[in-house]
Amino acid sequence: MDEVEVVVAHSERATLRVGDMFLKVDADRGRLDTEVEAMTLAPVPTPEILWHKPPVLALAAVPGTALGRLGKPSTASPAAWAAAGAVIRKLHDAPLPSRLGRTGKSSEELAAELDGECEWLVANGVLPAELVTRNRRVAEAVLRPWTPAFTHGDLQIAHVFLDGDEITGIIDWSEAGRGDALFDLAVLTLGHEEHLGDVVAGYGGDVDLDVIRGWWSLRSLLAIRWLLGHGFDPFAPGCEVDVLRSRL
Repeated sequence: MDEVEVVVAHSERATLRVGDMFLKVDADRGRLDTEVEAMTLAPVPTPEILWHKPPVLALAAVPGTALGRLGKPSTASPAAWAAAGAVIRKLHDAPLPSRLGRTGKSSEELAAELDGECEWLVANGVLPAELVTRNRRVAEAVLRPWTPAFTHGDLQIAHVFLDGDEITGIIDWSEAGRGDALFDLAVLTLGHEEHLGDVVAGYGGDVDLDVIRGWWSLRSLLAIRWLLGHGFDPFAPGCEVDVLRSRL
């Protein structure tokens, strides 16, 4: 019998791997429904859906290896990073997913959430006030009008798989919806700033790099409390706190 590997597990959801099958268990049925719908609509490589019986979704493993991991150097070539940018462009150019309920937060909502998290980080001694204040200023670049696109919503580097320089699949679509295209590019390159140029070259068109840097700061500031509360370490080398320090 194949061993059961726990890929990720916390109080909200868990992902298990058994052989070439992944089992996703989620307390929020809506997230699994979103994932199934997004993979059906997305014009990019996605995992094969084997079956869906809430609260469990079974997916076939995607061939290849992840583009990289947060906190670790990526061994993927510049061409592979550019290929990832090209695939993301194809997603963002697709028709808006009208059947998906998730829409990116407004600038006002983001600003309010950001202010609350910054206050919590400083008041609880999690981060120095200077570090938080500097990144709060950098994050303001995100707070501007934007045109909705079909976005993945959680395009971490570990969610993009490749074989050689070819993208074989993008996984974990539970946050997909109508969002800010530059958020996807920022999440992919979080902690891997050295590959931003390759991604943008593959993506094509004008990309506001200040907005991407703003998303690096904003996402990191907003994520730290959640990560600490769910057993993850944002202080690990190359992870969220180091991303914030790189803005100083």
